[in-house]
Amino acid sequence: MSSAKLAIIDGHGLIYRAFFAIRSLSTSAGIPTNAVYGFARMIEQYRRILQPTHWIVTFDGGLPVERMAILASYKAQRPSMPDELRGQIPLISRYLTLSGVPQVMMDGCEADDVIATLVSRFARDDMAIVVVSSDKDLLQLVGAGVTVIRPSAIDHVLDEAGVKAKMGVGPAVIPDLLALVGDQSDNIPGVRGVGPKTAAKLLVKYESVREVYAHIEEVEPVRIREALRESRAIVDRNVDLVRLRRDLDTRVELADIGVKPVDSEALDPFLEELELHTLVRDQRG
Repeated sequence: MSSAKLAIIDGHGLIYRAFFAIRSLSTSAGIPTNAVYGFARMIEQYRRILQPTHWIVTFDGGLPVERMAILASYKAQRPSMPDELRGQIPLISRYLTLSGVPQVMMDGCEADDVIATLVSRFARDDMAIVVVSSDKDLLQLVGAGVTVIRPSAIDHVLDEAGVKAKMGVGPAVIPDLLALVGDQSDNIPGVRGVGPKTAAKLLVKYESVREVYAHIEEVEPVRIREALRESRAIVDRNVDLVRLRRDLDTRVELADIGVKPVDSEALDPFLEELELHTLVRDQRG
C-alpha cells in the first residue's frame, strides 16, 4: 500500500478556534491578527504531525438553497461573524496562497458537502484520508482508509470503531442518529424526548430510521413510541438535511493539491507586514 495521505481541513472551524483561543493580538496600527496567527500555527502543526502528501483547506460558501428550502430556519440561530474576525478572512486566504496550501470555496455550498465530495472522489486503496474537523456531521464519512481527527485532539484518530464508541452507532448510521436527535448547532430540531443514547439504542436494534418506523409498534416505552409517531415528518425531513452531498463539481484535481515546501521568500514579507515575527522565525527553523 502507498504512503499517500490526503488531509482535508475544515477551514472555518479552524478560523473560529484560532480567533477565540487568542483574543488579543494586533499590529501596531491596530489590525487584528489573532486568527491569522492561530490558524497559521495549526496549519504548520498539521503539516508536521500528519505529514500529508496532499492537502486542502475547505471554506463555507454560504447556505445551500436545497437545505434552506427544506428548513427555512436552518442555522438561523448562529450569530454573525465578529467584525474583528471578518477582516482577517482575506488575510488567512492570502496566508494559504503564499504558503502554497490549496484552498477551495464554492458559492452556495457548505464546506461539509465539499469535504464529503472530496472524500468520495479520492477514497481509494492507496490513499489514506484524514478529515480535520470538530463537526459531527462529518463522522458519516469515516470508513475504509478515511478517519476524522478533532483540531483539539490531533492525536486522537476516529476510525469506524472510534465513531461507534463515541456516538453509539457506526458511521453509516450517523445521518439517522442526527435525524432523530436533531442538531442544535445547525438549528435542526429532533424528536421530543429522544436523546443520543435512546436514539443509538433504537438504531442498534433496528439499524435505520426506516426500520424503526417499520417496527414502531415494538418501540418501548410508550412515550418514545408516541413521540416518534408525532415527529415522523420531522425525522424524514431531517434525514434529507443531515445527509451530506457527495456529488459537487469541485474541480479539484489530486495533482494540484500536493504538499509543497514553503516559499519563505514569498511568505515572510507578508508575515513581517502583519508583525507576526514569531511565525517568521518558526518558518526559518
